[in-house]
Amino acid sequence: MDRSIKGTGEKIFQVVICVILLWLAICAVMPFILLISSSFTAEDALLKYGYGFWPSQFSLYAYEYLFVTNRDKIFRAYGITIMVTVIGVCLHLIVAPMLAYPLSRRDYPRRNVLSFMVIFTMLFNGGIVAGYIIWTQVFHIKNTIFALLFPGLVMNAFNIVLYRSSFASNIHPSLIEAARLDGAGEFYIYRKIVLPLSLPILAALGLMNGIGYWNDWNNGLYYISDTKLYSLQLLLNSILQNIQALSQIVSQGGSNIDTSEMPSSGIRMAMAVIGTLPVMILYPFFQKAFVAGITLGGVKE
Repeated sequence: MDRSIKGTGEKIFQVVICVILLWLAICAVMPFILLISSSFTAEDALLKYGYGFWPSQFSLYAYEYLFVTNRDKIFRAYGITIMVTVIGVCLHLIVAPMLAYPLSRRDYPRRNVLSFMVIFTMLFNGGIVAGYIIWTQVFHIKNTIFALLFPGLVMNAFNIVLYRSSFASNIHPSLIEAARLDGAGEFYIYRKIVLPLSLPILAALGLMNGIGYWNDWNNGLYYISDTKLYSLQLLLNSILQNIQALSQIVSQGGSNIDTSEMPSSGIRMAMAVIGTLPVMILYPFFQKAFVAGITLGGVKE
């Protein structure tokens, strides 16, 4: 009797949990459906009926404005963003784990000093003005592709701490000692033992860093004034500002341009779709490694 009651209780509990998770999944997907639907809705329908989960008046004008009127700029910005994301993630996966690995080794004599220097940057920094002066007047990266790569993304103190914790908890010292007895050097140990055993955390932080590069527009805003070097996010922001400025001029009676067909609301949705769609497509392929990486070390023996 007790077993049957226990089994029935477990089934009810599982059903309740499944219903709750299904509802949370629907709540997470609904904003994206609303976003995509609104991007295919005519501007006057958005103003009249508001946003909906199905286009009340289907229109491609927002995408035509982006991909026809600004076609060359959009594709150039896509290319720059893809290139910066790929190169930036590769640099991050090369540089950041190499700094974190010595910090995870208890036998490294300068471990505490370097750890303090890394953690100190998480708590204190010189601010935007000091960073701008250093990057522009010392490293001279203004209006170069390096301005989209280096400031604040390749080396992130929080990521270093995550790498260090993962290495310290998952790379047993006996493996390193055994490799040393066999005559392996430090770089060989790092390349053949540490990295293969750390693929989940590398994939997780690599994905997070890639999303950071893809969505970054602050670096372009600070260091890029050449439109040929605009990233996708910076270009979309520039297009939106131009539309808002034009609409404001017309509303003040300073121009005879008819902007009734210009999708100021719909274009925001189309820009959001263009900016997030590649990430939404690629994320399911990295989801397993991402989940494994962020939960790594959560269960202790």
